[in-house]
Amino acid sequence: MIAMNEAHNKLYIPILNSPTRVLRLTNGEHIRDLIFRVLATENYDPAHEQWKFPPGKVVRCERQNKEGYEILIAVEEIK
Repeated sequence: MIAMNEAHNKLYIPILNSPTRVLRLTNGEHIRDLIFRVLATENYDPAHEQWKFPPGKVVRCERQNKEGYEILIAVEEIK
């Protein structure tokens, strides 16, 4: 189970400019429920990777099970 009471949670952002499905691990500022503000990684470079939801965007995440671990994946921008 993912703890939602932390100020920042780990979440995954889909990468758009990749020939295969790639998810980038980053931090998110927890707003409420499964809603987070995306935070940049230390080495974030928009010229190198195009994130579907760039830093600063507010997103809704879904819990998904990957390789036996429950992770949060950003699926929708909240405006």
